[in-house]
Formats: sequence, C-alpha cells, structure tokens
Amino acid sequence: MPKKAKAAGSRKEEGPVPCKQMKVEAAGGPSALNFDSPSSLFESLISPIKTETFFKEFWEQKPLLIRRDDPALATYCGSLFKLTDLKSLCSQGLYYGRDVNVCRCVGGKKKVLNKDGKAHFLQLRKDFDQKRATIQFHQPQRFKDELWRIQEKLECYFGSLVGSNVYITPAGSQGLPPHYDDVEVFILQLEGEKHWRLYHPTVPLAREYSVEAEERIGRPVHEFTLKPGDLLYFPRGTIHQADTPAGLAHSTHVTISTYQNNSWGDFLLDTISGLVFDTAEEDVELRAGIPRQLLLVESTAVATRRLSGFLRMLADRLEGTKELLSSDMKKDFIMHRLPPYSAGGGAELSTPGGKLPRLDSVVRLQFKDHIVLTVLPDQDQSDEAQEKMVYIYHSLRNRRETHMMGNEEETESHGLRFPLSHLDALKQIWNSSAVSVKDLKLTADEEKENLVLSLWTECLIQVV
Repeated sequence: MPKKAKAAGSRKEEGPVPCKQMKVEAAGGPSALNFDSPSSLFESLISPIKTETFFKEFWEQKPLLIRRDDPALATYCGSLFKLTDLKSLCSQGLYYGRDVNVCRCVGGKKKVLNKDGKAHFLQLRKDFDQKRATIQFHQPQRFKDELWRIQEKLECYFGSLVGSNVYITPAGSQGLPPHYDDVEVFILQLEGEKHWRLYHPTVPLAREYSVEAEERIGRPVHEFTLKPGDLLYFPRGTIHQADTPAGLAHSTHVTISTYQNNSWGDFLLDTISGLVFDTAEEDVELRAGIPRQLLLVESTAVATRRLSGFLRMLADRLEGTKELLSSDMKKDFIMHRLPPYSAGGGAELSTPGGKLPRLDSVVRLQFKDHIVLTVLPDQDQSDEAQEKMVYIYHSLRNRRETHMMGNEEETESHGLRFPLSHLDALKQIWNSSAVSVKDLKLTADEEKENLVLSLWTECLIQVV
C-alpha cells in the first residue's frame, strides 16, 4: 500500500543528482523480452544490467534507471496497456474502487474523484480530459495477456506474489502526492513521458518512515523523465512522486511490484511454530504447564528467563534442522499467485493429457515453478498427537481473474496429501529430470502406481 509523505517544502535546496543510469542503444532488430525461463525473463527486463550486479548493488539498496533507445521495445511496451484499452475493458464490467480509481493531486493531497458502481468509459474520459485526473487501473494482468505472461514468470523468479497497477495521467497533471510503498517497485514506461522525483532519504527496507524522513522530503535526490521502454527500479521505502509534463501527450506507466510481507521477520514468524511443534514432541520441558495465573498478571522475570532459555534451545536445534515446517507462507503464495500462462488466455489446467502412468512408465514433473512440497502436521487431526503428512499445493487451477484482488472467500487450495512415507519417492520425482516409476522408493508396486496416478490426475507429471 502506498504511504503518503509530506509535500515538498519551499526552501531552496541544492540541485538534484541523477541516480544510476544505463542507456541501451537501438540494436536495429526486434527487442522483445525473453520468456524462455523465469531467469531469462528477468535478465531481459533489466538488460543490460546483469542479475548478479543488480542484486549486489541495487536490490533493497538504491534506485536504478535504465534508459532505452529502442523503437521496437518502445512499441512492445506501448502494446501492454494504453488509454484506448479502457473502452473495451469497461464493457466487461469494471467498478470504481475495485478495478479503477480516478484521482488527482491537489495542494499536495490526493483527491479521489470516483463515482459509485460501474465505471463507464465516457465518464472516465470526461474526468481525464476535463478534470485532468489520473486513471489508476488495478491489476491489469487479469485482463491483459502479455502482463499475465510477464508477471507469471516473475512470480516464478522471485517466489513471491507480483502485482501491478497502470497509471494514465493527462499532460500537466499529477495523480498522487509524494508517498512510498512497502514493496519492491519496477516502473515500465508505456506511453508518453513522465517526470519523476525520488527523495532523500530512502527508508531502508521500510515498513514505516520516520519523522525525520518527512522533514527532509523537500530535497529530491533523483529527478528525470521516463520515455517508452525505459525502466526504473526503486526499493521499498523510496519516497517518490511523478507527473506528466505540460504540453505533451498523456503518459501511461505500469508499476510491477513484489516482496510484500516477504522479509526474514515474516519467515521467522511462519517457521517458528513448526520448530516449536517439532521440539515439543521430544522435549518434556516444553510440554510442562506454565505457572498458575501467569495469564492474569504482567510478565514476570522468571517467565522471561524461562522463555529466553527455550529460545536458545530452539536456536541450537535450528542449526541441525534440515527441513523447516512452513505454516502459511508457502501455501498462501501458491494459493494466491497466477496460474501458468496460456497463450490466448486459455482455460485452467484441469484435465490431464498424455498417457496414463503405469509401473513401467518413465515420468517427469511439469510446472515445477508452480508447485510446493511441504511437510506439515496432519490438518485433518485435531488432537495433540498429530502425525506429519506431505502436502503438495499447486496453482494450476488458480483464477487469473481474482489475482491480487483480496478475494479470500473465493480462494481455495489445490493439491494432494500423502503419508510421510512417500516423501523420499516424491523427492525423487522433484529432483530428477525423469524417473522410472518402478524405481520409486516405496515398498509396494501398488503404492508406486497410485502415487504417480494421483500426480498425473492433478496435471503435475507427464509420461515421457
């Protein structure tokens, strides 16, 4: 969510300095993104910067501006989303607030101009032309296939949800006041030109910025104009604002964002419960009752010392742990991410194809980037003696139409559950380019066949 910062002050400041810039000259041929793999897609997105350089010098540290002088790439970016797309999209049923916002920065504050109910293109265009309002379109990957294609690959690459918003701003106008976001942000310019200001200080890995940051908002450190095909990255916590210069055509850019709630702190909260569960099974001290009435009084020094001792014990145990139990993060990511891209916006993957796997078959995993394998306490048991089970969750049947829209009530997990005795056989399939069914590490041939048949029915493996 964007976080507002105070408007720029009026006191005189030294001139802004440019952030790290790279310029790409026209190569004379087509310049499309490389979709061969998640890593190749990201490499082509930030080209010519190498991924090793990006993560060492820029990721979560400082902004990066890549200027591109490539007509073919500019044409491609312009095809991702444009103002005229709104006419056909409105006919599909868009709603203010949910799908689209209309806003303008007035006097350093955001003024929302939304109507109620359905959004109609003529009204959007009227507010755009007459009120100089910015149109913010939420999660366009739900409708635009090429953005689905890009973001699905990026979700595989980052192992984190990737959302997007399109901002269409008329000439001589600004949609949002200075603010910062709690996500890593990539800006791709699609139409026209947009003038950007990034302010000092960037709040490192910010969730909240300090009062000092607000007081120093008046000094832009980076100031530049993006043109179609240009890419801008800045880490979360970077206070920024953007406007379309007067006298030019309108401007359209897409923000592609990731790594929300994906910190070490989030991961620690996710895994610590599993570590405590495992340790309590073996250590009687963790199963002993807390002192009487502890919940009715303020924390005592005795309780604090005892908990400190338990945490040290857990840290020692963690050093020798091979597999951490993830309680929510893996499942939540798979449940809410995009399904695999299908050219032409094809239907969800629900029917297996190819030969039925048999004992003499050789099989291989497919859609590996869309599947997680994890060990959890049996979720169908409520007693204290829960057995561990192997859970496989996948996103093959996720609904693209609800991606990043917060439709919790419509979200269900898809996957399978197996006894812990199947873990080694599943790892064989996961870690091999292809494996013979009869060589799976299970005792009975029937178990081997049933395992691969279950995976095949979910479209997770294929016979080779």
